[in-house]
Amino acid sequence: MATNLKVFSGNGMSASFRELMPQFEQTHQCKVEFKFEPAMVLLREIQAGNGADVGILGSGVMDQVVKLGKIVPASVKVLTRNGIGVGVLKGAPRPDLSSVDSFKRALLNAKSVAYTTEGASGMYFARLIEKLGIAEQIKAKAKTRSGGLIAEFVVSGIAEIAVQQIPEIMAVPGADYAGPLPDEIQNIAVNAGGIFSDTQQPQLAQALLDFLQSPVAASVFKARGLEPANG
Repeated sequence: MATNLKVFSGNGMSASFRELMPQFEQTHQCKVEFKFEPAMVLLREIQAGNGADVGILGSGVMDQVVKLGKIVPASVKVLTRNGIGVGVLKGAPRPDLSSVDSFKRALLNAKSVAYTTEGASGMYFARLIEKLGIAEQIKAKAKTRSGGLIAEFVVSGIAEIAVQQIPEIMAVPGADYAGPLPDEIQNIAVNAGGIFSDTQQPQLAQALLDFLQSPVAASVFKARGLEPANG
C-alpha cells in the first residue's frame, strides 16, 4: 500500500487513530500517514504553506486554518471533546482533585509538575496557575517541553505529576490517570476534522472523516478518554 493520505493531528487523538487506522486502511486499500504535533506547531506549519489532506485540530486552531482558506469550511465536523487531567506514575498515590483548593495543594506539594508549552492544555495550564496565584511556585519546579505525551515524564522519573489532556495521559504506558481537573477550572477541548482545500483526494479524505464519525470509532474514542460527538 502506498502512502496516499496525509493527516495533521493534535497528540490527543494519536492513540485512538493508531488503533483505528488498520481497519480503515484495509477497507480503502490505502495508507494513512499522520503528523502528530501540538496545536500551535501545526498552525505554524500550515501558515508556512505545509499542508495535508485532512486536519484533525482543536476548534480554535481549526477556525484559524479555515479563515486562512486552507480547509474547506463545509467539510468541518466536530469529532470529539475531552477535558484536562492529571497523571502520576502507575501505582503512585493519586492526588486529591475533588476541589480547586485540593488541586492547588496537590500542585504545591508535588516535587515537580510537567506540562507542555505549545500544546493546548499546557498553554491553558500556564494561564490557570497565574489565575490561581501559584505560578511562581509551579514554574520553579516545572518540567516542560513544547509538545508530546508529557506523562512520559512521570514514567521516566523526571516529574512527579503531569497535567495534560485526558486522552494523552491515558496513552502513556506506565502512567495512571488520576482524574480530571475540578469542574470550576476545567477546560474542554473540542476536536474537529476538516479537508484541506488543495487535497488531491477529496473522496478518500471524506471517507476518513465519515469513518471517524462511525460507531466503531466512537467506541475506541470512549475507551481512550474522548467523548465522541456522535454518541
